[in-house]
Amino acid sequence: MYGSATVVEGSMTQGAGQGPAMRTETLRDFRVPVNEPGPYAVSTGLSGEPPVYGEAPVYGEYPAYYDEGALSVPAQPRYAPEASGPPAPQPVTQPVYSMSKDPEESEPEGYTQTQRDLPVIGRGALGGPGDTVQVHYVPQDAEAAGPGPLYVVGDVHGYLDELVNELQAQGLIDADRRWSAGNARLWFLGDFTDRGPDGIGVIDLVMRLSAEAAAAGGYCKALMGNHELLLIGAKRFGDTPVSSGAGTATFQAAWLLNGGQRTDMERLQDVHLQWMSRLDAAVLEEDHLLLHSDTTAYLDYGDSVEDVNDTIHELLNRNDADITWDLFRKFTKRFAFRDEGTGPQAVRELLGTYGGSRVVHGHSPIPYLLGEVGTEDGDESRGPEAVDGPHVYAEGLAIAMDGGVTMAGKLLVVQLPLND
Repeated sequence: MYGSATVVEGSMTQGAGQGPAMRTETLRDFRVPVNEPGPYAVSTGLSGEPPVYGEAPVYGEYPAYYDEGALSVPAQPRYAPEASGPPAPQPVTQPVYSMSKDPEESEPEGYTQTQRDLPVIGRGALGGPGDTVQVHYVPQDAEAAGPGPLYVVGDVHGYLDELVNELQAQGLIDADRRWSAGNARLWFLGDFTDRGPDGIGVIDLVMRLSAEAAAAGGYCKALMGNHELLLIGAKRFGDTPVSSGAGTATFQAAWLLNGGQRTDMERLQDVHLQWMSRLDAAVLEEDHLLLHSDTTAYLDYGDSVEDVNDTIHELLNRNDADITWDLFRKFTKRFAFRDEGTGPQAVRELLGTYGGSRVVHGHSPIPYLLGEVGTEDGDESRGPEAVDGPHVYAEGLAIAMDGGVTMAGKLLVVQLPLND
């Protein structure tokens, strides 16, 4: 059993709907994150000057997305150099809100800060160099009472167009690929890349939807699959030899063997790696235990969902090739729930430890579980029948969500609970 470690990340505590205060925020009250050069631009607000580039800041679990110019602040000092004291207060033409928050208030569980929650910052009425910064909040749509419907998505494996089609069919995104489901909750079960043509495009879409869903009162979240571990390892360790049950192996070779796409590696950026490495491995959602893999290997990492996630994050943060390989190897195991004799008991062991009444997983394509195509055990292959929905098995305790999109199957997006 590995020891667990909890990583506490800083985040903004300001939420939408904060009441008015009697002070005007100034430039020093805001921290504009600027790190190494990256794909996100933060404008300085000075005419003719290029934007300052930096990595997207991460608040909690997902990156907050900024449009260029979303934060526009004067670069001058708070007071003009020749002034002997603060300038006289200028008229405020719109309500000004404080960045402070009542300690009794808290964000709803699972809440992620997004651009729509951030203040719009502009100059004062006179626009002079000594003006203070005024803060106005973008009006928010009223959130529906209570949580919205719960959806899960099976393995995507780079099939971006198929994912978009299924999300649109369920009313979760609109024709412009923007979140349109209000306070709905959406969970991806992992394996975003490899085999299909646009894994990085899939990750970019999920990252953006996470911000848009949170702004609308819902959420879009994701679990870590074995292919996320594989891609992280291939990027971090490349051809570094690792200890394998079959001898010496490398992440680079394993990634290519398992459908790694060179175009994904060329487009892979630090923000994608950071996002993948922060994904949880398990979650309990409305009496459903959501996992990526149909394996009992999760039991090796803790006696609660929180312990499992903390332990896996801590192990990945060690940046050790052999430890990362061991994680990948264990979460590549499959079929723990398929056998009629031992399968239901394996599911019950997981549910008894982590809670819930059903396990929902991806990883093993439904045609494999049904024995319709050749498996890694060398079974003779026959053509798979059409997959039209999740596969419920193990005495009704397990729901398989990998529809086999990589083998001419179906990418599944399904609302829970199932009516079966």
